[in-house]
Amino acid sequence: MEPKERIMQLRQDLNTHNYNYYVLNNPVISDYEFDLMMRELQDLEKAYPEYDDDNSPTKRVGSDLNQEFRQVEHRYPMLSLSNTYSEQEVTDWYHSVEKGLHGEAFEVCCEMKYDGLSISLTYRDGRLQQAVTRGDGVRGDDVTANVKTIRTIPLVLHGESGVDFPHEFEIRGEVLMPWKVFERLNEERKAAEEPLFANPRNAASGTLKSQNSAVVAARRLDAYLYYLLGDEVPTDSHYDNMMTAHSWGFQVGNNMIKAHGLEEITAFIKHWDTERKFLPVATDGIVLKVNSLRQQRSLGYTAKSPRWAVAYKFKAERERTRLLSVSYQVGRTGAITPVANMEPVQLAGTTVRRATLNNEDFIRSFNLHIGDDVFVEKGGEIIPKIVGVDESTRPADAQPVQFITHCPECGAPLVRYEGEAAHYCTNESGCAPQIKGRIEHFISRKAMNIDSIGPETVDDYYNKGLVHNMADLYDITVQQINGDGSREKSARKVVQGIAASKEVPFERLVFALGIRFVGETTAKLLARRFKNIDALMTAKLQDLMQVDGVGEVIAKSVVAYFASPENLRIVERLRGYGLQMCLSEEQLQGQTDKLAGKSVVISGVFARHSRDEYKQMIEQNGGKNVGSISAKTSFILAGENMGPAKLQKAEKLGIAIVSEDEFLKML
Repeated sequence: MEPKERIMQLRQDLNTHNYNYYVLNNPVISDYEFDLMMRELQDLEKAYPEYDDDNSPTKRVGSDLNQEFRQVEHRYPMLSLSNTYSEQEVTDWYHSVEKGLHGEAFEVCCEMKYDGLSISLTYRDGRLQQAVTRGDGVRGDDVTANVKTIRTIPLVLHGESGVDFPHEFEIRGEVLMPWKVFERLNEERKAAEEPLFANPRNAASGTLKSQNSAVVAARRLDAYLYYLLGDEVPTDSHYDNMMTAHSWGFQVGNNMIKAHGLEEITAFIKHWDTERKFLPVATDGIVLKVNSLRQQRSLGYTAKSPRWAVAYKFKAERERTRLLSVSYQVGRTGAITPVANMEPVQLAGTTVRRATLNNEDFIRSFNLHIGDDVFVEKGGEIIPKIVGVDESTRPADAQPVQFITHCPECGAPLVRYEGEAAHYCTNESGCAPQIKGRIEHFISRKAMNIDSIGPETVDDYYNKGLVHNMADLYDITVQQINGDGSREKSARKVVQGIAASKEVPFERLVFALGIRFVGETTAKLLARRFKNIDALMTAKLQDLMQVDGVGEVIAKSVVAYFASPENLRIVERLRGYGLQMCLSEEQLQGQTDKLAGKSVVISGVFARHSRDEYKQMIEQNGGKNVGSISAKTSFILAGENMGPAKLQKAEKLGIAIVSEDEFLKML
């Protein structure tokens, strides 16, 4: 690949990963992989300055701005730290500090790098005035109301203003979710059929940006503070300032030390590379800071980070254990997922016994044998994964893992469709996990939202013969589920909840049917294009493929679903029970083609309607909501505080900026 092409590709990929990490809180690569890509781009831009671009990811700080919150400009920019991954790189940084200080003696503070959400707290006269997230480094979200629920952040300091602490100062730190709280939260979300958080950092970020402070309080976030700023900080020593802040009531890392040379720094890193797994919160490295604030000012900053500080990033935790067996799980679509069962091992704060094996190709790539010594990483994900095998210790009689050919639940043969990595059970109507999975999907919050029933209840009703498909739910009576007569109140709640679901809009019913590959957004598109179930059931392949976002795979799946006599019987029964089989009159009257073929990006804060309401308007008028700006974007619906990066990109691509009032006139 030519240098220019590689530079463009890296910029595009890094921007996508920045968005996944900071906005969606859903990273798909590790920090290490991200930093390797960033370094490659930095090296290429240095070697080929003719391809310089002010909007390159190398010249900006990732953003976690949430436009639901008021934007606040930081008094002091919150820059990111440069990352290192080896002792040699730490040595190089140390020598660069020596050179920058012209041989003057200096101390280095060694601290834990907590893996949470950066926060800036402002105090006036000993009282918390404002809490702002890092945002894009220049402006962040005002989350003061939520931060006040965190018990380790003092609302009022110990001491007297102007005597024990400055009249006004800023202190920065990290908001975290402890491991135990994280595990409990994910257990609750799993029981409620909600998506699981990938790691404590994402959970803390999602929680802190909740619009309900009661939710934040219930999740018991924690905070560690690590840097003091202001015109009247107590001393020139960063270490002493943090110890003083501790006396004011702040929780600071009690693992901090002052190092007087590379040997002490290296010893600190090696110690915590092992010991960090016993900490109550997630950490992903060590932060090294020149201790003297005067020397910090002398060393200064690059465009993106301070020269006086650096982060040493730990590699993802990896442990060795033994593969005992492989089991197979059946999902609601019939997809078969292999799972490694291993000897228990401590990893990233939890005891790990199982790891996903993804599919047959994944198993073959490692040439896995039962009894193998395997290397397991968590790497910030919920489900651990096998990342390597030590074949040198493989027992002589070890048997290779053979992917199954028949469903482990019902015995039906498996099939692997062209272009698919997964195997599927072909017995859709007679395989228990598929049946129960489809019913659980049908009642889930984003589908029919029958919140009086959960997975355990579905399992109970199935085992008792009360339900064999989703339509059977509407035949359930209070008498059938009242048991010995002592559960009448809960039984009535269940029956009432099922009856209430008959009012759920048609587009959510389409999603609830559980058609393979048809997610929430696609279901909405199909419902609004075909308007009723009969038109959707009889739609031809080419008709379906005319819907924006529906390709051949999805179209074939829809055709196949309605070609099944069993599925048609279920749909007709649901029709008979009174479920919504078409768009409402209100939806039909509100539909227009005014935005047909238009792809719209929404950015900023709005006065007349919420962002969700504007998204609905766009869809009602034939438009398509998109999350990022590209050459295909038709226009940007812009409110107050539109991000400067988006504005620059729009100007560069010549994309129209439409105000709130202009947009409403368009409709």
